[in-house]
Amino acid sequence: MRHVNKRVTIKDVAKEAGVSIATISYVLNKKGRVREETEEKVMAAVKKLNYIPDISARSLVSKSSKLLGVVIPQTEVDRQLMLNNPFYSEFLSGVEYYARKHNFQIIVSGTDIDKKYLDMALERNMDGIIVMGMYPDAFYEELKKSNIPIVLVDSYCNDHYFHSVQINDRYGAYLGTKHLIENGHEHIGILTGKIKAGGVVEERYLGYQDALKEYGLKTTKDLVFEGVVDFNYGIESAKEIIKNKKITALFASADILALGVIKGLKGLGSKVPDDISVMGFDDIYISEIFDPGLTTVKQDIYKKGQKAVEIIVKSITQDNNAKQEIVLPVDIMERETVKRLSAKS
Repeated sequence: MRHVNKRVTIKDVAKEAGVSIATISYVLNKKGRVREETEEKVMAAVKKLNYIPDISARSLVSKSSKLLGVVIPQTEVDRQLMLNNPFYSEFLSGVEYYARKHNFQIIVSGTDIDKKYLDMALERNMDGIIVMGMYPDAFYEELKKSNIPIVLVDSYCNDHYFHSVQINDRYGAYLGTKHLIENGHEHIGILTGKIKAGGVVEERYLGYQDALKEYGLKTTKDLVFEGVVDFNYGIESAKEIIKNKKITALFASADILALGVIKGLKGLGSKVPDDISVMGFDDIYISEIFDPGLTTVKQDIYKKGQKAVEIIVKSITQDNNAKQEIVLPVDIMERETVKRLSAKS
């Protein structure tokens, strides 16, 4: 018969230390005044018995689970989570580190567009939720029923209930496209995800258009390549892009697309930037170590995660419901994928 170790309870610790259960609770939760001698006795018993507090039970008493939910995009049913894009890994690194620093843990979930998230949040007694990306209006309406702090990241949902952390995506895309134009390029394609109203993809497409319009250049259908924001689509898109012989530069709305198309173009015998220049967006860490190093619109992805956690923690600890909005800066990171042609007059 297999021996099963019995979980050490707070009663066992109280018995070992020779004090009441309430005293154990005071010491572990840093509440109430306890003599130093008693505290030492309690901590010695905890160490001896290897006592691990029951977080679930503690959350029922304190009404705080020390858990933060993190939702990342899962916009297509039966597709894997988008962690194959380093953008999300960098974002989650920021979230996890600063959550841990504030004594919180995170639960990462991908939610399909037709699946409610609220039930799990309530079941786990989450203290707050961080939501990355855009979702249907019904999803946000469900989240509002939770009555806990929620931070939207990279969302253009204009609802006073939610806190937000984002960048000016339209301006960033404008800067990236402008950089290509100022390097002499006039026939500039855009490689992007599906352009839908109200999201990051549309904002970056609009920024691309803004720059072309400012310099008297036209946006034509044969310059727009829409698909899925992943590495493989970037590779596949190269076949269509090189068919347009006029294109001398390409603005990719995400680095993962830019890196994919560079590989795809190389496989078809086209060199970057000699034959075609490529501008990315995000500045994921791979962009610097990739060969050639990717010129891109830089944003601080890690800091997005940090700021999202700080907003949540402030809202929880200070019981502050005032809406907080943070817009982080963007800039151009010049590397090796943009070739200078004749200067634009």
